[in-house]
Amino acid sequence: MFDTQGMLQAAALSSDLLEQVGVTTLTTLTTLTTLTTLTTVTTPNSPDDAGSSTLLPVPAALAGLFPEGGLRRGWTITARGSSSLILALLAAVSKRPGWCAEVGSPLLGSAAAAEAGVALDRFVRVAEPGEQWATVTASLLEAIDLVVVHPPARVGVGDMRRLTARARERSAVLLVVGDWEGAMVNLSVTAQQWHGLGAGHGYLQTREVQVQAIGRGAAARPRTTSVWLPGVGGVVSPARESAA
Repeated sequence: MFDTQGMLQAAALSSDLLEQVGVTTLTTLTTLTTLTTLTTVTTPNSPDDAGSSTLLPVPAALAGLFPEGGLRRGWTITARGSSSLILALLAAVSKRPGWCAEVGSPLLGSAAAAEAGVALDRFVRVAEPGEQWATVTASLLEAIDLVVVHPPARVGVGDMRRLTARARERSAVLLVVGDWEGAMVNLSVTAQQWHGLGAGHGYLQTREVQVQAIGRGAAARPRTTSVWLPGVGGVVSPARESAA
């Protein structure tokens, strides 16, 4: 069970804080305060509801990277090497439907998110949180399913531990772009190749990406898969058989 009253209080706090740092979202800040209502009226344990499961959905082509085929609530994971990989994970959660957010991403706009399939009415973006990045992230973890954070170059161990604990306590998933102490799964792009150019002409259309996952506990065994990211029509799809 999830603490919907706590989510309501956190949403109000998030609205005040995000208004100060300059939140960017398709809808107004009042969308945050609707999270409790959305959680309450949804049928429990519905397979189409990201808020009712212990796992958040991922694209089917990436499911083999995770021991349980999805993102376990309470986890902190890392990703590096591809903004498309991060957007694909955001899109999968926002479509189910779930809420997602991105903190500290001045180069990735809402247009890129929409093109990747992210439902913008369920996506909160704080492009430049400044020195308040950790406070903003902690506040969002109180009320949102998946929070992606682009931390500064130097992060204190204390901030890492506090945010990891907050994600675990609130049954959210924290996805960090870069290195992070205590992450359960680390995703990285180990190889990539664009396709579409002919004999000196044409357009780049699809990209084959090899993604590796390695972590702790049940995720300690390295897992690798090759996917089209983006694939035909922008859909993430398998490129070849996965390898352990």
